[in-house]
Amino acid sequence: MLSLIGLLTIVVIVGLLISNKITPIVALVLVPIVAAFVAGFSFAEIGDFFNSGIESVMSVVIMFIFAILFFGIMQDVGLFDPLINKMIAVSRGNVIAVAVGTVLIAAVAQLDGSGASTFLITIPALLPLYKRLKMNPYLLLLLVGTSASIMNMLPWGGPLGRTAAVLGVDVTELWRPLIKVQVIGLVLLIGLAVLLAIREKRLIAKRGDFNEELYEEAQPLVKGAQDEASLKAASLRRPKLLWVNTLLAIAVIGILVWGIIPAGFAFMIGVSLALPLNYPNMKDQMDRIKDHAPNALLMAAIILAAGSFLGILNGTLMLDSIANDLVKILPAFVIPYLHIIIGFFGVPFDLLLSTDAYYFALFPIVEQVVTEFGVSSLSAAYAMIIGNIIGTFVSPFSPALWLALGLAGLEMGRHIRYSLPIMWGFSIVLLGISILIGVV
Repeated sequence: MLSLIGLLTIVVIVGLLISNKITPIVALVLVPIVAAFVAGFSFAEIGDFFNSGIESVMSVVIMFIFAILFFGIMQDVGLFDPLINKMIAVSRGNVIAVAVGTVLIAAVAQLDGSGASTFLITIPALLPLYKRLKMNPYLLLLLVGTSASIMNMLPWGGPLGRTAAVLGVDVTELWRPLIKVQVIGLVLLIGLAVLLAIREKRLIAKRGDFNEELYEEAQPLVKGAQDEASLKAASLRRPKLLWVNTLLAIAVIGILVWGIIPAGFAFMIGVSLALPLNYPNMKDQMDRIKDHAPNALLMAAIILAAGSFLGILNGTLMLDSIANDLVKILPAFVIPYLHIIIGFFGVPFDLLLSTDAYYFALFPIVEQVVTEFGVSSLSAAYAMIIGNIIGTFVSPFSPALWLALGLAGLEMGRHIRYSLPIMWGFSIVLLGISILIGVV
């Protein structure tokens, strides 16, 4: 019964997010509360679950608020303009070159193993370019998310750390066979980016937005159009402080990667330095905060609601129950191939289970079952990692994805509709190749 309630809860929430009938905050807060009451938990117990969930996401919320403010200020002062203009100069309006560049930039940004920092680095820099070229911003999110997922098979990434803890093996040893999978994955993703960019170019042409002379037409925007919006933006630019702001941004990102202090604290310091550096007048400082605060606070509220959601489903043990019962109801003849089957459906599983539930609840059961039929523990692990990891950034359970959506001003439901079929198909192909080369 607990599994049915939990599964129905997740299905209802995912359905509401996809349908865009209500805001994510309403779905993530009210549905789990009703489910917990139905399961027989008291209001006091639900309150404890809420506290636990909120504690798990609070650091992300703090980082989110100050990261939005910091990168918003950096955009205002024109920090990313040279990069955007250079990419336009290189691509000369070439949609394919931009898509391939997105994959490579995201792969480098993900080297620190943090999806949140990858989105923080890539989206503020690339989103204006996508908009200028009339490219779909959901394509940006798909390419960055998939590239970051492939690179997340690093020893310091969450999935390998969780798997190593379950198996009791050295995480570096666990990672080495996956290096070739990562290389193949990035090559395939570049090819996919080319195909998606060709499709995007056709869609742009169909809408009548594409122009081969886009580079020349973009120059007035680079120099500053004469409309009121461009004039206002130009008034915020600080070209004389470009190198100072660049050093500040590099320092903040460096500290973020280094991990010497919490990410939220790093961005808090960054905002505190950027404001007086670029806008000595207090009124100007408050205007910058007011301009970027609405998006930051709205998405912070959504992340807090997601924390409540995760806290209740974890605290009621609904996620653990789902993971156990999913394995028990499967027919006996599929048991020796259970790890591959679970890997095949790994991306959709990310819409049903949190990362912790997948690796700490479902994986140990699958590993225990298949090893009795002669399947190695590592093979089971690789099948479930490769099959699932691509779905990380298409799942409502990912706080980093909520961060990305906030940075790009996009919707979870539309992202799932746009990206899920492509990312799932890519995951299946990568899993198939891993079987062929003997990793699984």
